[in-house]
Amino acid sequence: MTIENDEKLESIEKIRLGLEGLNYISNTQISTAVFLAYHLDKPILIEGPPGVGKTELAKSVAAMLDLECIRLQCYEGLDESKAIYEWKYGKQLLYTQVLKETLGEILEGAKGLSESVTKLHEFGDIFFSEQFLEPRPLLKAIKETEGCVLLIDEVDKSDHEFESLLLELLSDYQISIPEIGTVRANPDRKPLVFLTSNNTREISDALKRRCLHLYIPFPDADLEGQIVHARVPDIPANLRKQLVSFIQELREMDLKKVPAISETIDWAKTLILLHTESLDADLVRQTLNVILKFQEDIETVQAEVQMLTNKATKEA
Repeated sequence: MTIENDEKLESIEKIRLGLEGLNYISNTQISTAVFLAYHLDKPILIEGPPGVGKTELAKSVAAMLDLECIRLQCYEGLDESKAIYEWKYGKQLLYTQVLKETLGEILEGAKGLSESVTKLHEFGDIFFSEQFLEPRPLLKAIKETEGCVLLIDEVDKSDHEFESLLLELLSDYQISIPEIGTVRANPDRKPLVFLTSNNTREISDALKRRCLHLYIPFPDADLEGQIVHARVPDIPANLRKQLVSFIQELREMDLKKVPAISETIDWAKTLILLHTESLDADLVRQTLNVILKFQEDIETVQAEVQMLTNKATKEA
């Protein structure tokens, strides 16, 4: 990291204010995790329900530090050829054709099979050198000499085997490539690593041991109000309190998917587009599809809309 970035990360309060300047409203726990991750050279494993700002935290830290955010989106079946590196097979094939056409020149002067094989092996090593290597996100982050933010997103969607591929990177900031050797990060510009998980499966102990742990839950009403104000500053204060109160009540219901912060922000923008000054039951029914993503949840809430709306407007 640069001296300028060192200053931005020199205290927990500076991190909180820096993120707030980018409209990411953090708390002491989040800012402390970022502070420790930088000063201890440790990755952060961020767990929590979908839509609470896990991915956005990594992107905001990258923006705050003016660093590239290299993102690896995890999925079932993800392997090293998509995550770490693969060989440029097309280029290797092209060079193979060139080698065939110049085979006579290459073997000129060779005496016997042994010398011929030795000369061919000299060319064979070239095919598995860096000029034929295609870096994928993890290797690209390690090779970034000026530092970067590496986001390994939704690691819980990958297989357990993929977690094993991460262990060397997360502990030593290096990657071993059999044909080339070990590629190490610049010790003065190591990537700042964020892993996110929606808790769809248990993460292995080996991976957790290498990371700091941060859990981001759904925010309370006060924090969610601050987030909405930061992301949708045009919304009237009274309406902001009403919609936050309504969302908080929804999260207490037995729904298939409760609204996340992203849905709260989308709903706030929707209400402004509809020139809303105060919540009313009819308007809520018309816009439930913005905050609820399953029809059975919409039907469940519709029966309670009048009561929930009255409660939200009264509390505000």
